[in-house]
Amino acid sequence: MDTNSREGRRNRSWPEALKREIVAASLEPGSSVSLVARRYDVNANQVFAWRKHYAAEAAEPTELRLMPVAVTPDPPGEPAPAREGQIEIEFGGYRLRVCRATNRMRAQRQSG
Repeated sequence: MDTNSREGRRNRSWPEALKREIVAASLEPGSSVSLVARRYDVNANQVFAWRKHYAAEAAEPTELRLMPVAVTPDPPGEPAPAREGQIEIEFGGYRLRVCRATNRMRAQRQSG
């Protein structure tokens, strides 16, 4: 038996985007690495290696980016309740509102 034959298995060069696609498919809820590997015709151990590689990459800190914030006073009277598509967080006497529809944030000092 000739073990030097190159006709059987061959080493493939997988494009980066395809590796990420395979890893993402293997991480979907209810998916199986084995089934994903078969679908893409790749060894399951290779998928596990890629998952480990990209998990380590994802754990690296990314660049911090600040968002613009507008600080506005509450309108006179009772503060308005949170609306649909809006998150309201209260902490240390302050209220932070994140509005999805207008893509703006509002921080204000609570009275009382």
